[in-house]
Amino acid sequence: MNNSKILPDAHVGNGLPKEIRVAILFERFGPYHHARLNAAGCLMSVWGVESCAMEDTYNWAKVEGAVAFTKVTLTDRNSGDRQWKQELQRKLWHALDEIKPQVVVVPGWSSADALNALWWCVETNIPVVVMSESTARDERRVAWREWIKSRLVKLNSAGLAGGTPQGDYLARLGLYRERVFLGYDVVDNDYFAAKAAEIRNQKSEIKNQHGLPEKYFLASARFVEKKNLLRLIEAYARYRKLAEKTEEKTQTTGIWDLILLGDGPLRSDVCHLISDLQLDANVHLPGFKQYDELPLYFALAGAFVHASTTEQWGLVVNEAMASGLPVLVSSHCGCVLDLIKEGVNGFTFDPFDTGQLAQLMLKVSAFSFPLSGFGSASRRIISSWGPQQFANGLHDAVALALKNPRPQVGVLDRLLLRLLLRRSLTFLKAEKRI
Repeated sequence: MNNSKILPDAHVGNGLPKEIRVAILFERFGPYHHARLNAAGCLMSVWGVESCAMEDTYNWAKVEGAVAFTKVTLTDRNSGDRQWKQELQRKLWHALDEIKPQVVVVPGWSSADALNALWWCVETNIPVVVMSESTARDERRVAWREWIKSRLVKLNSAGLAGGTPQGDYLARLGLYRERVFLGYDVVDNDYFAAKAAEIRNQKSEIKNQHGLPEKYFLASARFVEKKNLLRLIEAYARYRKLAEKTEEKTQTTGIWDLILLGDGPLRSDVCHLISDLQLDANVHLPGFKQYDELPLYFALAGAFVHASTTEQWGLVVNEAMASGLPVLVSSHCGCVLDLIKEGVNGFTFDPFDTGQLAQLMLKVSAFSFPLSGFGSASRRIISSWGPQQFANGLHDAVALALKNPRPQVGVLDRLLLRLLLRRSLTFLKAEKRI
């Protein structure tokens, strides 16, 4: 295990005693996990436990920065096979035995780490807080799976949800709404705001250096089906045709390009569509970018577009808003209700309607559109959804979990936990946690 320094005991205001030990689990730490846990570590004694140092979904570079919490890494890489799951269970239980947490915070209910931690808590009578960004509509809901989830969720004493619809879904699964707090899905707003301001001060020089277009829409996503990139490109092609007609009438120029950051299995399909639509000169594919490279693209974009057909939250929207961009976001994204104020900092659209998105792109790229006003509104709105919100929500959830009696755990619940782990979670569709 890789432990950083342990902070001395202290008390913070009228909140929890600083010596209250809280173990928080994630599959793998990315940059925003460090920002969240460092903020939480100022309010509690936090052990951040990551299941693996590397995994295949996100090719993040290894991130350091455990300043206000103790970091524990259990395995080198998530192979996903039975041997890895057995190793994970053994090392997780050993780590929790050593940490002796008074509360354990788990990422959802369908992963090996979350279920193994829940099982450990059942055996040791330690309260659990569940973190969730799932909503009622982000996947097709099947009654028997919902019943299983409900049994698992009811074993938790409190919850930390991404936002309003995520909190509502936890309540629907059986966690009392007054035991659900918000703020799970946040990023380091200050990092993106500061970097964006720094880059904009050297705008012309940096654009020339990196060969970026003068004006562009930005999207950042894995190249997988649910990110809806093919429809985004089709919408962009329609936008260009609309913009060309507008140019003929107004004698103005200024059609924006499109930059798609990311990579994935659909890259060849994306490239073929770009070629078929004769957009090779206008749609740019710089590839996957590490955390420290992202602010450059956010800072110099005109607006951000997120077109997913389903999305539990959409943290890239947080990053774009913190960078001061207007945002066009699919109505199927879980962050919409809390982050998008229609006509104030952006607009929502039906991800299956390329015509609607094309019209919005035309609207936002017009010379008279108040880009700076929308960008300022984005920064103002996202300021309430930063690492401190995560820390405050988690603090309140932990305090409530310690205060209330532990949920009753019956024979059926124990059997269910063992069965799910033994069958490698085939009963539950794994839901991504971040």
